Amino acid sequence: MNLSVNLKDVLFLDIETVPQKEKWQQLSKETQALYEKKTRYQRKEEFTAEAFYGRAGIWAEFGKIVCISVGYFITSLERKQFRLTSFYGDDEHAILTDFKALLVSHFAEKSKLLCAHNGKEFDFPFIARRMIVHQIALPEKLNLFGKKPWEVKHLDTLELWKFGDYKQYTSLKLLTSILGIPSPKEDIDGSEVAEVYYREKNMDRIVDYCEKDTLAVAQVLLRFNNQDLLKDSAILRA
Repeated sequence: MNLSVNLKDVLFLDIETVPQKEKWQQLSKETQALYEKKTRYQRKEEFTAEAFYGRAGIWAEFGKIVCISVGYFITSLERKQFRLTSFYGDDEHAILTDFKALLVSHFAEKSKLLCAHNGKEFDFPFIARRMIVHQIALPEKLNLFGKKPWEVKHLDTLELWKFGDYKQYTSLKLLTSILGIPSPKEDIDGSEVAEVYYREKNMDRIVDYCEKDTLAVAQVLLRFNNQDLLKDSAILRA
């Protein structure tokens, strides 16, 4: 795969989301009814809406972002480095505002790209929807209204791996495994984030998990371009 992309123009990212409330009983009756209707197809008759509430974090209408991790390359003639940083915590508005500030100040140019695994189906629209909920004006990189496909500055490693085959989904864990990239799923996985957030109240674990996914996406893009993987010594954490 020959991607004509300057790595320094790419902002890699990953998000972690949880249900807006810890428990089903904390939702209003109206929200419970709306969730029941929204998830009817996914649940079929196997689960009640209450039993299915643990998955509420995958919908922007019923979930919230607790961490956005980003990474970008810093290259020179001597070496290639990769810097990681995260916006996280209980204040989703602050997370989104800080992330937007980064986009506006450092990744607003037309040459800049956003990259995530399954980003076009999940990360990018989820961030945009939550910004609208919080009445945060969308930055240009997330405002897709009226744009032609080639004007959308988004890269998706899942889409690249499909090569036009829209019948399958390949997880980041599977992709890193077959490409010989160290697995990012060493501690927790996405299904456990809500429990770690609400019960353990351990943001450090969530941030570490999110940053590892962000790094993995960057490593995948390097492998797609037949470039050497990043070594631990080249990874900088803010």
